[in-house]
Amino acid sequence: MWIKFCNRSLIVKFVAMMIEKHISALLYRYQCVTVPGFGAFLTEIKPSYLDAGTHTFYPPKKLVSFNANVKNNDGLLANHIALQEKISYTDAVAAIAVAVDGWKQSLYNMDVIALKNLGELGLNTEGSIVFTPNVPVNYLTQSFGLTSIVSPAVKREVFKAEVEALEERAPILFTPERKRNYSYLKYAAVFAVLLGGTAFKVYNDNRVAQQTLAVEQKVQQKVEQQIQSATFFIDNPLPAVTLPLKEAVTEKLSYHVVAGAYQSEANAQKAVSELVAKGYKARKLKANKYGLYPVLYGSFARHAEAKKSMREIHKNGDKEAWMLVQEL
Repeated sequence: MWIKFCNRSLIVKFVAMMIEKHISALLYRYQCVTVPGFGAFLTEIKPSYLDAGTHTFYPPKKLVSFNANVKNNDGLLANHIALQEKISYTDAVAAIAVAVDGWKQSLYNMDVIALKNLGELGLNTEGSIVFTPNVPVNYLTQSFGLTSIVSPAVKREVFKAEVEALEERAPILFTPERKRNYSYLKYAAVFAVLLGGTAFKVYNDNRVAQQTLAVEQKVQQKVEQQIQSATFFIDNPLPAVTLPLKEAVTEKLSYHVVAGAYQSEANAQKAVSELVAKGYKARKLKANKYGLYPVLYGSFARHAEAKKSMREIHKNGDKEAWMLVQEL
């Protein structure tokens, strides 16, 4: 019995050392991963953009942030650890608690906690946790195989000075012995110079356009080659992503503000009744694969609306409310 207890204790400590590995794996599929008793790691999608200073194109990616106010155990991390490490749910919760105690002790000693593929955690002068993201991987699955691309700027040459120099050197001849007016020769020479300059400009514009097109084709070919040659090795491969057709008739309510998850369906229904009495469009979801009944404050079609509602709920006293992004 003592040997079995020692082995369990060693397993819990060993799993506690790899908590960030499981957090990182969950961020590929979820917007919020909560570490019970410590805080939550959140993600937000940043669209592709161009850095004009370095002429670099960056693909879309997920930005990782940290919220120390979300500490409620939703069962996501513990169940994932139990399945992956083949241990009980209780041992998984115990491993998380060991890791959290170690993190809190490090912060108390004013040490910086480095979490692989996530970032660094530390305390500021006010004693609040500050998260510095350092994400070498892109958690946005739609961007797999896409890397930053540097495209040299197209150099556009200016020939105005050369044309002016040609105009200054254009020969205009006059014969002083004759009193006939040769002013038309001056205009003919200027017209010839302008005609030559115009033809030269048209030729140059065509050449610049061809160079621009060639650069754009090279960039496109490089992106396509990287997509075709991209190979990924993931411990837990994700299911195939099916992109639904856009429907203009109704908006999908994909953003939900979660009040909590209950093991008892009766307690979940009681929580829904209390929230409805307070004026919320609350509802209870079916039991998830962990056997918990999530209770929602409400559902929204846009991320900004859900975020605004969650902030108001935090101000009203429930700082444990968090956001779920899922099509129900």
